[in-house]
Amino acid sequence: MRGKPGSKQHLKVVDARISTSEPVIPAGDGWTCPMHPEVLRSSPGACPVCGMALEHTFPAPESDEQEEAEFRAMRRRLVFAVALTVPLLILAMSEMIPGLDAAGRIPHAWRTRLEFGLAAPVCLWSALTFYRRAWRSVRARSLNMYTLIGLGVSVAFLYSVVAAFAPGLFPPSSRGADGLVGVYFEAAAVIVTLILLGQVLELKARRRTGAAIRALLGLAAKTAWRLDEDGGDMEVRLDEVVVGDVLLVRPGEKVPVDGIVLEGSSAVDESMITGEPMPKAKRTGDTVVGATINGTGSLTVRATKVGADTMLAQIVRMVSDAQRSRAPIQRTADKVAGVFVPVVIAVSAITFAVWGLIGPEPRMTHALINAVAVLIIACPCALGIATPISIMVATGRAATMGVLFKDAAALETLRSVDTLLVDKTGTLTEGSPFVSTIRPAGSLASDELLRLVGSLESASEHPLAAAVVTAAREKGLDLDRPEEFNSETGKGVTGKVGGRLVSAGNLKMMESLGVDVPHHQEQVAALRKTGQTILFVAVENRYAGLLGVADRIKSTSRQAIDELRREGMRLIMLTGDDEATARAVADELGIDEVISGVLPGDKAAVIRSHQGAQRVVAMAGDGINDAPALAQADIGIAMGSGTDVAIESAGVTLLRGDLGGIVRARAISRRTMTNIRQNLFFAFAYNMLGVPVAAGLLYPLWGILLSPVIAAAAMSLSSVSVIGNALRLRAARISSS
Repeated sequence: MRGKPGSKQHLKVVDARISTSEPVIPAGDGWTCPMHPEVLRSSPGACPVCGMALEHTFPAPESDEQEEAEFRAMRRRLVFAVALTVPLLILAMSEMIPGLDAAGRIPHAWRTRLEFGLAAPVCLWSALTFYRRAWRSVRARSLNMYTLIGLGVSVAFLYSVVAAFAPGLFPPSSRGADGLVGVYFEAAAVIVTLILLGQVLELKARRRTGAAIRALLGLAAKTAWRLDEDGGDMEVRLDEVVVGDVLLVRPGEKVPVDGIVLEGSSAVDESMITGEPMPKAKRTGDTVVGATINGTGSLTVRATKVGADTMLAQIVRMVSDAQRSRAPIQRTADKVAGVFVPVVIAVSAITFAVWGLIGPEPRMTHALINAVAVLIIACPCALGIATPISIMVATGRAATMGVLFKDAAALETLRSVDTLLVDKTGTLTEGSPFVSTIRPAGSLASDELLRLVGSLESASEHPLAAAVVTAAREKGLDLDRPEEFNSETGKGVTGKVGGRLVSAGNLKMMESLGVDVPHHQEQVAALRKTGQTILFVAVENRYAGLLGVADRIKSTSRQAIDELRREGMRLIMLTGDDEATARAVADELGIDEVISGVLPGDKAAVIRSHQGAQRVVAMAGDGINDAPALAQADIGIAMGSGTDVAIESAGVTLLRGDLGGIVRARAISRRTMTNIRQNLFFAFAYNMLGVPVAAGLLYPLWGILLSPVIAAAAMSLSSVSVIGNALRLRAARISSS
């Protein structure tokens, strides 16, 4: 469980076996384990469960340096291991390599000591990281791949040390005619080298998976031009800008922070947020987003959000959180790994015992080699990264396509959704309604009706209210500040304007006030058939007329709905609008099911009813009134143009704010889960096929034994296969509808 973005509380560690005495750290700042993201620390170090180096939870220059330092350290150990292992292999195999007969004539005792000299630095220093992680896994009672690696390498090396320096400790059956015992220094060193190679490749791949986040971070401006009271400008660092600062954005520059345009007009390229290539016109009163690119005009902007509160920072945080979250399928892999490692150790012990008791001579040698081979080939390192690496690549790729997954569970769930409930305003429509009809009653003039309602609605944040206020201001009407303002959710608003009681809302509002609305049924029905929402107006509890507010349907809605229907999705419009208005929009888009007149609190109940019918339900919306429904749904989908509350309640955010993003998100979800299943196959296939061979089951039939060296190569190959397969998601073709 994690505190909300911006909060000061964070879960430190959820594993009950680990001390939770670490200090509480701010949200989005800390170090976590790539294999155990529930582990969270305030400073870099090693994971107390598996021993892996912790990674920064929020991409920053220091986190890049940390990852680079770990990569360099592991690569240094690899280079050192290769430099000693190659001559060690040549020396150990000299008798079998033509032209190296001279090395083969070195006395056995001296050659063994020389092999020890070459192998010891590799097995003691290059492999030190593995031993530390293996010991931590034992202390935490969380056996993992490092348990097997540490056990396998140490057993092979220590056996060889005893065999080289104290062969008399072995039974006569284990010694050769010269009284010496065979050593396997080269096998231990090669195992370490191959595992280090796999670790270096994994670290390099993980650095690549963070490319999407680093690209987003690179979009931010580095400086801003701050205006003083005298109109002068001064260039300041971005971290010096505070809310309320007035900034100058020159032509061609990046908008430094989120803000509101005070002066000027220009076209701003917002493709980094919306994905749309066409610049968007900006003028006084419009909002601008940090990191977008200004066109040919100059803009004076007041900063409203800076630092971690900007949209770019929120996007980066959401992607980062999603990348380190755990998909439900990962729990299955964890349970399997938790059983798999102890079973492998047991199989290795049985292998050693069987070969040691009834195997061919030299029995102890065969017992050791086969037991070590079992430990090495069964290392579930590929299993540990099979799910996380796909999640990291997929969420980064999704972000570049305008889709933000809140966590891995949302990424996994979306592909299974069979019912989609869609809000109308701001989701299917542009969400920028405008007053298209003004019909006063009695002697009240049209402008006076608009002025009264505009004054009243100026205290409301509803999209319909904004449309009325905009229409009144465009006509140059003077608006009064309303008094005793009251909003009734799902009905409308009331208040006093110029001393007169004014009410505006739907028919339910009028009925609750006892206002008699003349039966202009034909006119009202005609307006609603065109998709207009009707605001009835009463002054001093007497009917004063109506306003018709229309909202254009998004150009992308019809195509997205057609594609979702072809995928077998059940589509339902869920709106607070009246039946006629909702049906007009639904008919134009081809939506058959409409649930209208729903109060915000009832939307969640509608979703629960569908969930009770064993359907996997998604809800798409953008307003504060949609937040309960977004939270109730199996997966909530928020429009990026919507409110912060809606986005916070949703599992998926569509930055472009259109339903086409759902098509893209589902395609990403399906491809990712397919990729994860392929990874799990690669991870298990090598183990399942290799363990019996390593244990020697094929020896009685065909005399086949699996060398620990080959086992290490196969184990590393499984990790490389998983990494390569996951990285394919970066270039996968995904519908951009």
